[in-house]
Amino acid sequence: MSNIYLGYHFTIEPKELGSEILIAELGEKAFESFIETETGIVAYIQKDLCTADVLEDIYILESPEFTISYSVEEIDQVNWNEEWEKNFDPIDVDGKCHVRAPFHPKTEAEYDIVIEPKMSFGTGHHETTHMMIQHLLETEVTNLKTLDMGCGTAILAILAEMKGAHPIDAIDIDNWCYLNSIENVERNNCSAITVYEGEAALLKGKSYDLIIANINRNILLNDMQAYVDCLNKRGILLLSGFYNEDIPFIDASCTEKGLTYVKKFERNNWVSLKYVN
Repeated sequence: MSNIYLGYHFTIEPKELGSEILIAELGEKAFESFIETETGIVAYIQKDLCTADVLEDIYILESPEFTISYSVEEIDQVNWNEEWEKNFDPIDVDGKCHVRAPFHPKTEAEYDIVIEPKMSFGTGHHETTHMMIQHLLETEVTNLKTLDMGCGTAILAILAEMKGAHPIDAIDIDNWCYLNSIENVERNNCSAITVYEGEAALLKGKSYDLIIANINRNILLNDMQAYVDCLNKRGILLLSGFYNEDIPFIDASCTEKGLTYVKKFERNNWVSLKYVN
C-alpha cells in the first residue's frame, strides 16, 4: 500500500446538503476518509488509486443546484495525526457516549471511547455512525455474539463490548481500516473483539445475535442475504449508510428475507434502521 495520500479540498455551496451528497458519491469511488471543514469537506484517497477520471460520473459536481470547487494536495500518512488534530473535536452522543482522540481529556461519560482514525472512516462525526451509536445505546446487548461489518475504526464494536456484548467479530475489506481497528481495539483495552480483513464471504458458517452494518446501500443490498443467513432467531440487525429515499429498497430486501422492522433514526436525511429476525 502506498504511504502517500491525496487530499481533495472541496468548497461547497450550499454546504450541508452538498457535503452529504458529495461524501456519499465519493464513498462509491476509492476515497477512504472525509473531514468536514468550514467551507465543505476534505476527501482522502491513496495516490496509487487515484486515476485521471476519479471524479467522472459524480452527479453533484455537474448539478446546477450546487457550486463546488476544489484543490488537491499530497499528504504523507506520517502527517495524518497532525491533520487529524487540526480538524477533530470530541463528540457526545445523548450524554452517554463520548468519542475522543488520544489527545483529548477523558470525560465522565458512561462510555468513553478513544479513537485515532488515521485514514479510516467512523469517528462518530458522520450522521450514520452517530445514529448507530444511538441504536446501541438503547439496545440490550449483554452476552450477544456480535458482528461489526464494515467496521472502519471499530468504534461500534468497541461500544458493543463496553455494553457487554461478546464475542465480537469486526470485519473490513480495507487493509488500513483493518490495521487501524486493531489499534483502536487495543487502545480501548477490549478483549472480546477479533478483527478480520475481508468481506461477506467470511460470514459463511458463522452465527450472530447482533449484526451491525454501517456501509452503503449497494453493498448492504448485495450482502443482505449473507447477513440474514448468519443472524440467529430473534437476532438484531442494525443498518445505516444510506438516505431516506433508499429505505424502500432496504426495507423490501429485509422484509422479503423474513426480518421485522422495529425503528428508524434520521439525521440530516441519513437514516439508520433496526430489524429483528
